[in-house]
Amino acid sequence: GARRCLTGHLPIINARARLARGGRDHRAQPPRVSTAWLSLGSNLAPEQHLQAAAQALRERFGDVRFSPVYRTPAVGFEGPDFLNAAAQLETDMDVHALNQWLHALEDAQGRQRGGARFASRTLDIDIVLFDDLVLTGPGNLQLPRPELAQAFVLLPLAEIAPGYRVPTTGQTLGALWAAHAD
Repeated sequence: GARRCLTGHLPIINARARLARGGRDHRAQPPRVSTAWLSLGSNLAPEQHLQAAAQALRERFGDVRFSPVYRTPAVGFEGPDFLNAAAQLETDMDVHALNQWLHALEDAQGRQRGGARFASRTLDIDIVLFDDLVLTGPGNLQLPRPELAQAFVLLPLAEIAPGYRVPTTGQTLGALWAAHAD
């Protein structure tokens, strides 16, 4: 229970007793919310797979902001044109958990792994930026993604977050797009 504090005015609460009765632990922090910027692409039934990805992202993360969709030629191999877009979302997942979740989404859409790096695909979703993290990790995770230099990644991101500053350069996405050679 509560006891009187030394001044006699404010109660001293036994936190262990309160927590045991289901009281709130005021030391607990709310989950950290991060912002992730994603690149999405498909060149095999692209409308179907991008729509399915958008639906799954909205179901899991709620309010997801999407760029316009751009048709771009395949890069690094001969193949059908890609449809590319970007998405911005808020998440309580850490970057590794989000990367795993996105890989599962790709797999659910028929993504085949283990073949040529540059090949046609049903769905490709990469975390391009995550808050201001700079890292390399498992699952081909690299932040910022090197593909940020490619127009098919940079333009859609610049559309939805022109003022975001890339942590490795300090330049905004809008300025990077304005200076892009394409």
